[in-house]
Amino acid sequence: MSRQRQDQLLAVLRREDSWATAASLADQLGVTPRSIRSYVAALNARTAGAVDSGPAGYRAGAGAAAAAGTPDAQGTPRARLHRLIRTLVDEAEGIDVYDTALALHVSETTLENDLGRVRALLEGGRVALERDRDRVRLRGDEQALRRLLSRLAQDEMDAGPLRPEALQRALAPEAVPAAAIGPFKSALVRELGDLGYYVNELAISDVLLHITIAAERVAAGRALAERTDSASEAVRVVGSAIARLADQHFGVALGDGDREHLANLVLTRVVAPGEQPPADAARIVEAEVVQAVRAEIEQAARDYQVDLVDEAFIVRLALHVQNLLHRAQESAWTRNPLTQSLKSSYPMIFDVAVSIASGLHDRLGVPLQEDEIAYIAMHVGGRLERSRAADTILTATIVCPGYRELQELLHSSVDRSLGRLIEVVRVDTSMDPDWSAIDTDLVLSTIPAAGTDERVVRITPFLAEADIERVQQAAARIRRARRLSRLREELQRYFSADAFLSPVPDAGEETIIRMLGGMLTSAGLIGEDYISGTIERERMSSTAFTDALAVPHALQMTARRTAIAIGIADGSVAWGAGRVQVVALAAFSEDDRDAFQTVFEQLVEVFSERESVQRIVRRATGFDAFLDELVAVIDG
Repeated sequence: MSRQRQDQLLAVLRREDSWATAASLADQLGVTPRSIRSYVAALNARTAGAVDSGPAGYRAGAGAAAAAGTPDAQGTPRARLHRLIRTLVDEAEGIDVYDTALALHVSETTLENDLGRVRALLEGGRVALERDRDRVRLRGDEQALRRLLSRLAQDEMDAGPLRPEALQRALAPEAVPAAAIGPFKSALVRELGDLGYYVNELAISDVLLHITIAAERVAAGRALAERTDSASEAVRVVGSAIARLADQHFGVALGDGDREHLANLVLTRVVAPGEQPPADAARIVEAEVVQAVRAEIEQAARDYQVDLVDEAFIVRLALHVQNLLHRAQESAWTRNPLTQSLKSSYPMIFDVAVSIASGLHDRLGVPLQEDEIAYIAMHVGGRLERSRAADTILTATIVCPGYRELQELLHSSVDRSLGRLIEVVRVDTSMDPDWSAIDTDLVLSTIPAAGTDERVVRITPFLAEADIERVQQAAARIRRARRLSRLREELQRYFSADAFLSPVPDAGEETIIRMLGGMLTSAGLIGEDYISGTIERERMSSTAFTDALAVPHALQMTARRTAIAIGIADGSVAWGAGRVQVVALAAFSEDDRDAFQTVFEQLVEVFSERESVQRIVRRATGFDAFLDELVAVIDG
């Protein structure tokens, strides 16, 4: 039974945080419901209460967190692989194949297979596996060996926060007690704050990992050679702080080479610019980087019709890109634990980030790592937050008979508590207002309304917390209804029975894209160039924006007419690192820029709800049935 599948099931249940049927879980993992039941039994055998069972299916139990951190048995392939690599890293002169097989309690054949897995892991890196008869060793410089250790720990952490137990399994640290890592982090964040830096908590786990590895290697006599480049004042100050804390918490004395290396990691990966860039940013950032970032921001603003062009934002993103280029020189990538949630919650913003990253790759050689794209998406989202929030503000009328002072107090309270959601454009003081004449999105009334009107929210004259919650819920309901109404109209225009495939084969992303794209090509809506562009976009970052839906598309809006080809899987198909049940190949035309955001984001929203997905997939026996169910779900 696959331990990896068990962990995947547990990750899905913890992420969903609700009941799920065996059938829906089976679709997500690409297995049978019977296998799901076996995985649940195995998880509960590992840790009591890991998964709860009930009439509604399964959900993460009280022991889920503990189960996620349960170490692999030493005999599992992954644990054995990590132990083998750690031994190879520690033994500079190499290991004897037969002696190592005995030490790991495996056959020589098993060890040979493990060495094959080591070679595959090292492929494309700066560390090589060399063999001379029965002796095997790793060949690579100290920096490359440390990066290899970092990959092991990241595999254990599975894109989550740094957990001491994961570090213990991957690195088997001796010089650095696991209990010392937390206090070290707190002290480092405090010191950086005192130095005037804003710390990016999302990236600090990676830097802590590198610091821990450095401390271990220094304790083992494998320090980095001193750097020849002249370090800046910032590097010297931060390096001294790290060295002082490493000595205090780990009892390890870092040399000049490690101080400079770790300080550069902190300054390029953890220290993030705030709302306003530093006053000397123009001097810090290379002109070529600023020019490239400005060009791509202006291009994205035109392509996506969004408000991105702002000098402070451009300089802030340029600082981030320059740090990214520095990290790329050492292949020192930063993971982002929010990558998947950003993709599923803000697909349009993530797509803007992919477009910007693609352009920066062509201009500067910026790597197209998905986690790094997610950081660019966070910058873009921060810039767009104000304009996006303004677009969602609803108009409101306050109906409040009585004293003027009471009306003014209520108006002020609404503005103060709900100003980001609604704008009060009228105050009606009549005891018998003409309800039909009120044309605002919401009506906040202190008196009962005549008849029934979903826009009317009853509130008290002295705005209470319960009143605020009711208004927020009503505003959210209205905004969602409007979005889905627009989506329903757009989808009925863009779907076609001639571009519907069920079941779509589990044949890989490119094959599925070509099959769905071929339908649109036959209809004369797109050319082969659009299919090639869609495949190229998919290689940059997976378009599986939810656990159920992938929306492959090209970055260029070159379709003759906007259209969407739909593929429904029989169960699920592999897509990126996961599996999806529905593939919607979207081809957008230049004339339908406004539809891009409406269709793209709201389609992802519909397929983010598990019950809606299962309803659509189970009942979509043909195109008409699919469209009927989709519209029914949208209408609620």
